[in-house]
Amino acid sequence: MNKPPFITLSDNNKIPQLGYGVYMIETDEETEKCVSYALKVGYRHIDTAHAYRNERGVGAAIKKSGIPREEIFITSKLFTTDFGEGKTSIAIDQMLKRLDTNYIDLLLIHVPYGDYLSAWKEMEKGVKDGKIKSIGISNFETENIDEIYSKATIKPVIDQIELHPYCQHVELRKKFDKLNIKIEGFCPLTHAETNLLKEDFILKCAEKYKKSPAQIVLRWHIQSGFIVIPKSVREEKIKENFEIFDFELSKEDFEEINKLDGKVKRIQDFKELEELSNEINKQGMFD
Repeated sequence: MNKPPFITLSDNNKIPQLGYGVYMIETDEETEKCVSYALKVGYRHIDTAHAYRNERGVGAAIKKSGIPREEIFITSKLFTTDFGEGKTSIAIDQMLKRLDTNYIDLLLIHVPYGDYLSAWKEMEKGVKDGKIKSIGISNFETENIDEIYSKATIKPVIDQIELHPYCQHVELRKKFDKLNIKIEGFCPLTHAETNLLKEDFILKCAEKYKKSPAQIVLRWHIQSGFIVIPKSVREEKIKENFEIFDFELSKEDFEEINKLDGKVKRIQDFKELEELSNEINKQGMFD
């Protein structure tokens, strides 16, 4: 079986380039079922978050898989309700309990709002205490990258952001290259209403390489050097998304997909994200 390559992070830890995301899988039971199947297929990188409310399902699937813990890479994220001096350390311990593990491979600041600088300092302590292997950020796209980078003792190794052929972040990627921050893409296939998978050239490539449109787009991510975390709850799609290492896009086809950048408005709305953050803070987060 062809397997995902590893990407070496700036702290010398390694992350599987292809992972399985569990965003919007609503229950722990469904999450456990999906992650169990993903692990059976061959995924060894699982991406979750406190705000997804399904960390327990991830942990249960990993525990029951029989796969040695060190062979599975777990990413989770702290939300704004977890930020604050003294507060973040408690949140990390609670996360470890929910995931039923004694360390997290990668812990991210989920959104660039609230007291994320205090949270970062306590994440650094978590690294020193052996509770976390690597730390990074998510949804950071403006000057707040420089702020956290300049004040960090342990520098962020990853920024997880919206990333797909319609939204390629060409200039931001140049900045990441200088800072030695790897880029990880969520919504790698966009949403159905954007029609990325119905693009004429994507369909042409699917026919040429005898692959699905989704596999063509995911292969583009891999050849771009991105870390990518597609999500599906359908077993056939989970398997299909993994089967992208037995072919390679030609240079010409790869460059043609690059030309799709900016064609459709991006999915992420930061005003809505900030409003969501504020609303969750008012309601409080579950244990």
